[in-house]
Amino acid sequence: MNRIVLATRNQGKVRELRGLLQGTGVEVLSLDTFPDAPEVEETGGTFAENALLKALSAARHTGLVSLADDSGLVVDALEGRPGVYSARFAGPDATDEANNQKLMAELQAVPPERRTGRFRSAVAIAAPDGRTRVVHGACEGVILDTPRGSNGFGYDPLFLVPAYGQTLAELPLEEKNRISHRGQALRLALQELPDFLGTASGR
Repeated sequence: MNRIVLATRNQGKVRELRGLLQGTGVEVLSLDTFPDAPEVEETGGTFAENALLKALSAARHTGLVSLADDSGLVVDALEGRPGVYSARFAGPDATDEANNQKLMAELQAVPPERRTGRFRSAVAIAAPDGRTRVVHGACEGVILDTPRGSNGFGYDPLFLVPAYGQTLAELPLEEKNRISHRGQALRLALQELPDFLGTASGR
């Protein structure tokens, strides 16, 4: 059986990828399997750069093909912020609630028609020999002025998907994964995996 590493300790992300790979004969490991794996500082200026940093570090440390994602919210009225700083918008150890409060405060004077934005995700694939590929996903939406829904995490309660009339935090998880930026990028990454696994397993 082929084994790959998802360069995260977030079990929600691991479950999502395992679900997508069900029945393919590919086993997904997380960084929890490798307790001595180094923590990677996300110093990149783009989602793709940060994803590559994490995927390459995991591939070199484990000797296995690795996937990593970096994603965040891009708000048009804020000139693309919070972007790569989405998880730490309100400060280095910010909670989801603190980040949402800061976002609502910054958009307080912005009319509904200008509250457009999108979630973006970059998923990087890296082999231990240094080969890499990056794919992207995006989900368009509108930023609300009050949170709605209790599913999801991060900015999901403020992110309305117009086609559904619901926020990502109101949608069932299966539907969210189908349309989400990360779900899109992971499905594209899976199309690239055979090239990496075929070569890696023959080394």
